[in-house]
Amino acid sequence: MTFEVKNGCFGYSGYKQILNNINLTVDSGQVLCILGPNGVGKTTMLKCMMGLLKWKSGKTIVDGRLLDSYDKRELWKKIAYVPQAKGNAFGFTAFDMVLLGRSSHLGTFEQPRPEDKDIALKAMEETGILWLKDKLCTEMSGGELQMVLIARALAVEPQMLVFDEPESNLDFKNQLIILNTISRLAKTKNISAIVNTHYPAHAMKIGDKALVLNKNGTSMSGRIDEVITEESLRNTFSVQVHINKFNYHEKDYRDVVPLYLV
Repeated sequence: MTFEVKNGCFGYSGYKQILNNINLTVDSGQVLCILGPNGVGKTTMLKCMMGLLKWKSGKTIVDGRLLDSYDKRELWKKIAYVPQAKGNAFGFTAFDMVLLGRSSHLGTFEQPRPEDKDIALKAMEETGILWLKDKLCTEMSGGELQMVLIARALAVEPQMLVFDEPESNLDFKNQLIILNTISRLAKTKNISAIVNTHYPAHAMKIGDKALVLNKNGTSMSGRIDEVITEESLRNTFSVQVHINKFNYHEKDYRDVVPLYLV
């Protein structure tokens, strides 16, 4: 799958334009990370590119076709959205929540079929949460619920996953679990992913590409090592950082160390 945004622009009615000439391309198996300060329009960006908000100008193209040309049911079989694990999760078990991911494959009054239940169980197995099958979502930790939401999206059998700050409000271990899961799904299932994140180090860990949004309305997109630099982070976040590169157990890592405000 190839997902593109070309010259995307958007502003809420009565306010100045917040997204200007956004351009990005994500191919199968690639992870693109979106970064920027609070209030810069990252979540709005996700809504625009998925058609939940209409671009003021510009367009989204999916596999060579304008996004608007897709029937909604057809589109949501290709793309699955993973929200932040917060708010009311209702009294569903983990399995029931994951099974909801099959909704786009069912008719209005059609009940899940045995094959839908098998796909939901497989999604739970692939995300390592089969042991949560009968646990109520209202009794889960934030990390557990986030993994359930990822499994629900995976049950759609999509070609692309879209994540809105999936590691926010999670502890150190659960952040790593989420990041590893996104990276593994992209590599082993050839699913592309777009990830909103507050953490440049997380983007460098899992991303192939990055889109950085600035408060002045400008943006920069491209390969992760070209876009996320000490200079670009200083300009975007007004923080002087040091990007630390090191090798541990014969594997290369990169980290971002914030030094001082500028």
